[in-house]
Amino acid sequence: MKKQFAWVLGAMMAMLLVACASQKGPAEQAVASAETALSAVADQAQKYVPDQYAAVQAQIASAKDSLAKGDYKAVLAAAPAITAAIGSLKDAAAAKAADAEAALSKAKDAWSSVSTDTPKMVEAIQTKVEVLSKSHHLPANISKDSLAAAKSGLDSIKATWADATAAATSGDYTGAMAKAQAVRDKAAEIMKSLGMGS
Repeated sequence: MKKQFAWVLGAMMAMLLVACASQKGPAEQAVASAETALSAVADQAQKYVPDQYAAVQAQIASAKDSLAKGDYKAVLAAAPAITAAIGSLKDAAAAKAADAEAALSKAKDAWSSVSTDTPKMVEAIQTKVEVLSKSHHLPANISKDSLAAAKSGLDSIKATWADATAAATSGDYTGAMAKAQAVRDKAAEIMKSLGMGS
């Protein structure tokens, strides 16, 4: 009886080893395929959906860990979810890239007029500040403090405008427009404080 039991146990172990061995190849293939698929979308995914990319990396790392431990069943069980996650990642990255491209195109179109109008605003403030600085008597609606704040603000918007221009020159029109808007907002604020209107 003991012999028979030992034989049955041995046969079961052999079958288990064969089953494990037959799952090893597909499990290794599943991990390799997942890594290849992720690598194909890595650049775009890291740029536009980094959190989602990191989550998929974690799923693959977990599968690799299971593979290293010989738990091929777990690898094969996780494979469909990983494949779906990579597909979702690819779609999300492509959508974000398309949005970014559209925003860039819009910003590039807007830059041409902004790059003409904004320096005129800055120049008008510069002229007003120079006139007021030379004046012995400030208008009743302008204090020394507001003039000092305008001078300081003028230096700030000149620096920001230089950054905006540099961004546009390097092709980052979205960044350039964000900086230009900050300049225009601050310029409007200064013009108001100096009684220039907006």
